[in-house]
Amino acid sequence: MTFRIRPLTWVAAGLTAALAAVGLGPVGPASAAGLTQVTNFGTNPSNLNMYVYIPANVQAKPAILVAVHYCTGTASAFYSGYAAEWVAAANTYGYIMVFPEATRSGQCFDVYSPQGLTRNGGSDSQGIMSMVTYAEQHYNGDPSRVYAMGASSGAMMTNVLLAEYPDVFKAGSAFMGVPATCFATGSASNTWNSDCSGGNITKTAQQWGDAARAMYPGYSGSYPRMQLWHGTADTTLNYHNFGEEIKQWTNLNGVSATPVLTDSPVSGWTRTRYGTNTVQAPVEGISVAGVGHSIPTSGMAAYSIAFLGLNGTPTTTTTTTRPVTTTTTRPVTTTTTTTTTRPVTTTTTTRPVTTTTTASGGSAGCTAAFSISSSWTGGFVGAVTVTAGSTTLNSWKVTLGLPSGTSINNLWSGVASGTSGSVTVTNAAYNGHVAAGTSTTFGFQGNGSGSGTTVSCTGA
Repeated sequence: MTFRIRPLTWVAAGLTAALAAVGLGPVGPASAAGLTQVTNFGTNPSNLNMYVYIPANVQAKPAILVAVHYCTGTASAFYSGYAAEWVAAANTYGYIMVFPEATRSGQCFDVYSPQGLTRNGGSDSQGIMSMVTYAEQHYNGDPSRVYAMGASSGAMMTNVLLAEYPDVFKAGSAFMGVPATCFATGSASNTWNSDCSGGNITKTAQQWGDAARAMYPGYSGSYPRMQLWHGTADTTLNYHNFGEEIKQWTNLNGVSATPVLTDSPVSGWTRTRYGTNTVQAPVEGISVAGVGHSIPTSGMAAYSIAFLGLNGTPTTTTTTTRPVTTTTTRPVTTTTTTTTTRPVTTTTTTRPVTTTTTASGGSAGCTAAFSISSSWTGGFVGAVTVTAGSTTLNSWKVTLGLPSGTSINNLWSGVASGTSGSVTVTNAAYNGHVAAGTSTTFGFQGNGSGSGTTVSCTGA
């Protein structure tokens, strides 16, 4: 599948309403500056790629947000897709973004090997730390304001980064992840832990906390704040992991695992806060009812940005090019931007949401169901649930029949052939095995309405 950098005007519009709902300021459109690839950024044991996004109105000493993609993803796909609302907000708040990119087969991050689960152990997490140091030194990044966010494999890496480098990261937002060390396999060649992904690992809060502390032996300081998100119908990384993550991070932060607040800021969301009932609580969990491994991105960024504390007032500066070795995909524009404070309307704006579902059985091996979880003018987020029949699937293939005017812009947890018309999606490396009677999910962002999409499934 070919990923394209798409216009982000609809993202900015949706985020403006969501930011207003949580009391934050307006968001400007995403810059055309795009991503810049950085080479020779420091120790890089696993051959990661590094990309950065520097907004035109970057702060004089900007915060750094590390944005970590999902399996089969790329930096550019994450930039223009799942992380697009964080990119749009960077243009208002002046923080910079670092996009690590995995280059191994399957493009998952190492959250399983002994090297990957040890501070400075010689794998992905150490390479990402080199990127953070580079951003501090070459873009005047603020070492006291370093954050991470990620989805799926990136969410697992967010847990790992904050556990291994608690003295570096201030807070994180993890979307559909697992606790740090849960995915451990004991080997760099064994990349998938079925017990963890299936939700079969249960530990006490103390055990999870001790496992994280063992990743940085001898550290006695405080741990970062953590915001955790998960869909209740997730079968790729089972929803059980959401509760295990909460155990781990409440223990690391020294607060009770009994929430001090339970509410529903958005229909279908259940939010719990631990330690304090504040926007920047030590730990916050948000579960999304009925959603699988494809939480819609629209509106989430506002709550993540507020939790992380990235919504500070930016300082107007001129973006300058520092003497660094880079390979530039698009030039960073040198501009001077004046920030104008505009009135913020505190009325929550709800966009129309389509909830139509179409299902079709393609073979005795599996069935597939398509749903649209959110929509806006000109676009939507869709999900397909693949359910095994009476026998276990070792692989699956879904055929999407997209109506005229509908196309796929970004897809996760699957591999697509084509973007419009009849599109074939096969399983990713990690979700082809589906036990009899159970399900897995892939999702995508689409152009058009998505209404009338048909779906069928074959399995082996």
